[in-house]
Amino acid sequence: MDPSSKSVIVVTGSNGQLGSELKMLSHQYSEADFIFTSKEELPVNNEEAVIIFFKKYQPHYCINCAAYTAVDKAESEKDLAFSVNAEAPGILAKACKESNTRLVHISTDYVFNGAATVPYRENDPTDPQSIYGASKLEGEKKIIQTNPDSIIIRTSWVYSEFGKNFVKTMLKLMKEKQEISVVNDQIGSPTYAADLAETIMKIISNCQFSIANWIHGIYNYSNDGIISWYDFTLAIKELTGSHCKINPILTSQYPTPAKRPVYSVLDKTKIQQTFGIKLKDWKASLAVCLQRIQNS
Repeated sequence: MDPSSKSVIVVTGSNGQLGSELKMLSHQYSEADFIFTSKEELPVNNEEAVIIFFKKYQPHYCINCAAYTAVDKAESEKDLAFSVNAEAPGILAKACKESNTRLVHISTDYVFNGAATVPYRENDPTDPQSIYGASKLEGEKKIIQTNPDSIIIRTSWVYSEFGKNFVKTMLKLMKEKQEISVVNDQIGSPTYAADLAETIMKIISNCQFSIANWIHGIYNYSNDGIISWYDFTLAIKELTGSHCKINPILTSQYPTPAKRPVYSVLDKTKIQQTFGIKLKDWKASLAVCLQRIQNS
């Protein structure tokens, strides 16, 4: 691609956490024209609509942020979860291949069973324990089968100032209650969606100058650090000056329809080495997000 010409970047599911962060970030990339689409504007599980859209706009890049993310609800809405998380990525991968569009797709730590004791690498065996995880894994497989030149980024514990997420839920509960209980035996790494958005744009920007910089495959990404949900909540309490009491509990004391990975730490060596990505510390990023929430 001619570096002097503007590249067209389509972002699906742009009203979600990551899509909203990419919108915020897009103003810094004057060399690109962004097209942000909601599920109403571009229903990604509708093949005909996707084909028409790609023929019309001929995007150079597609960042697929569209996903069914209601983990517990997915247990009773299997068909919908698979339609959005598995069928749609396959449809997008096919459209991207036919339009010579480079696809960046977002996946999840839930593709693993959570029984590990060391951080998961990209080529470790997958074994999802929930409908959500199974649907996301099927989406990965369809992309690799249809368009192996794609980039898939697995991430974990995503939060931001937008949408529904753990941080915003905790802030609400801390205001409403004098004490709350949070699981202390599920271990992972948070991902601030703004940092993930920056990482995706760095990968795409590198490719604008040389297409050789596009190195397809699966990559892990989250912020740096390993904590429990309880640790995460304590940090939210500390950074906001809340007086709410936080009690640690076991997963067995807080049953949910979908099984959560007990251990979902991702090894991020590959994305760091391949694209020169520098990981941000989880607590520093949390502080930035909380400040943004306060300012909004």
